[in-house]
Amino acid sequence: MKLSPRLAVLLTALAVTACAPQTSSNSSSEKDEKTGTLRVWLFQEVGNEPKQKAVDSVVAAFEKAHRGTEVHVEYIPVDTRAQRVKAAFNDPKSAPDVMEFGNTDTAGYVKDGGLLDVTDAFGRWSESKDTDPTAKTSVTVDGRMYGSPYYVGVRALYYRTDVFEQLGLRPPRTMDELASAARRIHAARPALYGIAVGGAYTYGAMPFVWANGGELATGKGGSYASAIDSPAARKGIKAYTSLFGDTNCPAAKCAGMGGNDTVTAFAAGKAGMAIGGDFSHAAVEAGKVKGRYAVVPLPGVKAGSIAPAFAGGNNIGVLKSTSHRTLAVDLMEQLTSKKTQAAMFGAMGFLPTFGDVRARVAAEHPYVKPFAQTLSAGTKFVPASAGWSQIDSQQVLPTMLQEVISGKKDVGAAAEEAAKKMNDAFGSAG
Repeated sequence: MKLSPRLAVLLTALAVTACAPQTSSNSSSEKDEKTGTLRVWLFQEVGNEPKQKAVDSVVAAFEKAHRGTEVHVEYIPVDTRAQRVKAAFNDPKSAPDVMEFGNTDTAGYVKDGGLLDVTDAFGRWSESKDTDPTAKTSVTVDGRMYGSPYYVGVRALYYRTDVFEQLGLRPPRTMDELASAARRIHAARPALYGIAVGGAYTYGAMPFVWANGGELATGKGGSYASAIDSPAARKGIKAYTSLFGDTNCPAAKCAGMGGNDTVTAFAAGKAGMAIGGDFSHAAVEAGKVKGRYAVVPLPGVKAGSIAPAFAGGNNIGVLKSTSHRTLAVDLMEQLTSKKTQAAMFGAMGFLPTFGDVRARVAAEHPYVKPFAQTLSAGTKFVPASAGWSQIDSQQVLPTMLQEVISGKKDVGAAAEEAAKKMNDAFGSAG
């Protein structure tokens, strides 16, 4: 379940998906208060209650161990975190002490001066020695650590076993079979999306580009050029956008959907298939399709192949502006400890970043297998350029997809325009 060494290296330089200002006023606090209130920002999940229950347990134990300390946790929407983090970096008084962030956020947040260097504290932490090296890389920039890994995640294909059985379908072995199955499901069951897809679901679309031999960009060392308008990438864009329309997922309903929307639709029994993460398992289990679904790796172009998935995951770090450094670092460690990660796996299906804990839960829970297969088959990431934050915040790829879905532009014109915007962003990053 380890990521490839090449991709692990990329994580050290990944750009932010949330855009903080280039000239941040966020400076290091000189205070280290041992009592008071700690503010924590965590991401709001689909079906957040199990996560909140696990976090509440950590907070209760922390407050008991640190008398005179209170912890206030706020769950913020993932899709709007860019604005929240930008505001926090501009005004440290509004910033949390501890926050959750995507593993692609690390390098950018460090560049903008937002995260505290916790290298020494992490090294002293007894549990840190068992952290998966690739997960540790996701919080490392220029040899220094700026947080603690929280979980790793990839996406695979959820499908309705009852619908497939009733229609005589088998799990798709290729992307063409997936599209065909989606159309058959919607034709037989018009109330269902064959596969729930979203025009704002970038991580759902990326595997189609990669499986068809395309890339988002080419280059290295921070110098990138867009490749989204290459023939191979265009083929992948066409394959994904062809899933929108009256034969599967109507554009009027699906063009604006993101990843959480597609998982919600599947969990609610409104779709025959959906591309969801291991971290979506709890939400699906809590939905109407419990006991009537299974998961397989998202197929590639050729039978038996697995489409490359974006290997994501989240970290938890301390903001440099905190006035409670010691307490905040301790809380970070408690929120990402082996005990908490095991609890989070049970609550949300988040794959642990500790090698020993992950091996144990994978052996105990068969549903982890397709995600493990996806990890071992090879995963990909966004370009390792600071320009990616601009590309993401400007919604360049979702805009491209939605222009095709709506019929405003054909694939070639939309990809060409997206490539131009990407190259402008890469150029401005230096």
